[in-house]
Amino acid sequence: MELINPLVEKYAEQFTTPDDAFLQEIHHHTLTSHPHAHMLSSSVQGKLLSFLSTILRPTYVLEIGTFTGYSALCLAAGLLPDGELHTLELREEDAATAKKNFSTSKYAKQIHLHIGNALDIIPTFKFEWDLVFIDADKTGYTDYYELVVPKLKKGGWIIADNVLFHGQVLEDPIKGKNALSIQAFNEHVANDIRTEQVMLTVRDGLLLIKKKD
Repeated sequence: MELINPLVEKYAEQFTTPDDAFLQEIHHHTLTSHPHAHMLSSSVQGKLLSFLSTILRPTYVLEIGTFTGYSALCLAAGLLPDGELHTLELREEDAATAKKNFSTSKYAKQIHLHIGNALDIIPTFKFEWDLVFIDADKTGYTDYYELVVPKLKKGGWIIADNVLFHGQVLEDPIKGKNALSIQAFNEHVANDIRTEQVMLTVRDGLLLIKKKD
């Protein structure tokens, strides 16, 4: 199901400040060379992530699902000078690409890439997160959420991607394990008294979640 008219998306891109040359190159290279390029954040979404990061000015950022590193670099835009961004990737080939992209960026010393299963890695962190971005396997969203909420700073944010899952959450009945998992996640967050949230219809849906003070 096509939720957003491609012409609208193109129009939004036209009136969104473009990425710098470095990010544009990473975005273009991923789109033209990666077999799963559809997993890449759009440039409008990337700019939104950068905006939110610069508003929050986080010290500690967690990203679950690195892919080729584009979204991590967008999220790093608002990091404080002593801030750190920790990003997790399961696939070694994508991690290698992201590592290369990070190493030549201005955030090379602030971005830390971890390769492996997020469910195993997240509990090892001792940080109190200011901002978390979830964009990994959809069946794991609720588990990731439950792992990070206790370690999320009061007033801290979680951003979850693909919460409309190609419109499949609107079907009746909902079919497919990914769509069912996303629907369950959306309901889980909506019923969580620890947080409040707003869903944005940007691209495939972004859920902005804030831990209550």
